Amino acid sequence: MRKANEAELRKLRMMADYLFGSGAGDKLFPDGIFIVKSKGRIRQVWMNGEPICAIRASDGHIILNKRGAMGLLRAFPTPRLRVIVSDEAAPFVAQGKTVFAKHVIRADQEIRPGEEVIVVNEKDELLATGTAVLAGVEMGKVRCGLAVRVRRGYGRRNGEHDGDE
Repeated sequence: MRKANEAELRKLRMMADYLFGSGAGDKLFPDGIFIVKSKGRIRQVWMNGEPICAIRASDGHIILNKRGAMGLLRAFPTPRLRVIVSDEAAPFVAQGKTVFAKHVIRADQEIRPGEEVIVVNEKDELLATGTAVLAGVEMGKVRCGLAVRVRRGYGRRNGEHDGDE
């Protein structure tokens, strides 16, 4: 692991702006980030000892970790980059379960299938990150089937706590 140089930082920011929208790169990758490279390519990005994201080897997409998702939530207003689920489904999604279309209350209309999305509850609290199966405009209208394949849930399991209490 080493500190990212200017060229690497610029490349990461351009990727984030392309995938998540203008301004995402500066919010997701501040100065002082660290990178892990493998076979000459950036594979992981870290800040203050915590992972921000991984870079998928097959297509170069940014796969958000909790810190990266939180950074984008703070950077953009609701519903940008988000899929908002009902309180009924929130505990299951936070455990890493799939988001079904019938539980989606609202979603960013710009979401396209295959994009990385952030799943939140009605209070805009982070529940999970994953890949959109449906387009954002479909998520609010379709009442059956998958909406998001959750990659990682960020909720409590078996009595765990975040340390915030």
